[in-house]
Amino acid sequence: MEFKHVSIMLDEVIENLDIKSDGVYVDGTLGGAGHAWHVCKRLGENGRFIGIDQDAAAIAAGTQRLAEFGDRVTIVRSNYCHMKDVLHDLGIEKVDGILLDLGVSSYQFDNAGRGFSYREDAPLDMRMDQRQELTARDIVNNYSESDLYRIIRDFGEDKFAKNIARHICMARQKKTIETTFELTEIIKAAIPMKVRATGGHPAKKTFQALRIELNHELEVLQNSLNDMIDLLNEDGRICIITFHSLEDRIVKTIFRKNENPCECPPSFPVCMCGKKSKGKVITRKPIIPDAVEMEENPRSKSAKLRVFMRRTQE
Repeated sequence: MEFKHVSIMLDEVIENLDIKSDGVYVDGTLGGAGHAWHVCKRLGENGRFIGIDQDAAAIAAGTQRLAEFGDRVTIVRSNYCHMKDVLHDLGIEKVDGILLDLGVSSYQFDNAGRGFSYREDAPLDMRMDQRQELTARDIVNNYSESDLYRIIRDFGEDKFAKNIARHICMARQKKTIETTFELTEIIKAAIPMKVRATGGHPAKKTFQALRIELNHELEVLQNSLNDMIDLLNEDGRICIITFHSLEDRIVKTIFRKNENPCECPPSFPVCMCGKKSKGKVITRKPIIPDAVEMEENPRSKSAKLRVFMRRTQE
């Protein structure tokens, strides 16, 4: 299956990365290299691009797509949480721009065998890195009812989390839950008919929760952002596209904390904690796709772009 992924807010990302022809840029979620190709197109002979992804299919697609740019491009199979180590191994200490396009690629959703979609019947997998042993099937069949309730409530923000967890545990006592459609039917049975008739797909939130838990998505984001901001050169920028409120909240909070890290009480006339600002938030409100893009690419509807610029000089 060809790796296809429509680049969300392409023009907005390129504009906000403020690309220098001799700069060094990192895409921590390379995917199909849609954004990446347009970054590389703007680099001169002394520019450098590093693409990181944990998905083997993305690595193959990105390598092919960016081949025309030769040795200006380096592609590494890893999780973006290891960005600092990846760059260090390449002899790079600082970069001019970082991009993260979070969530699941269109390829991963549309490739039924990966098990990300509740609209296709497939084994319950959902691994972004297929070298990982644990799958969504393991979570569904082995997590306790209380843990299933917790992740569906916290990561899926589903008000029927308790009932869904209970129904999963009842169903797996009869037989192991193996496929996406089996799980979808169990979820449907846990949600009142009138809610199913008016809301979105009943399995959407649970599938999101399982995927986030399995791939440690929020934990990785939470633990990586400060390091990535530290990797930026002066005036360097980090652009992050999120697709749900949990991710967006983390990005918004960490960006603000890096802009204003002072922990002194408001009553103090001067800062005593000594914590210095690392830059400024460029996007006071997130950038969202325009109506045309939302119409052409429905998956962009929940996307939000936030941008932070490194600025340490007084």
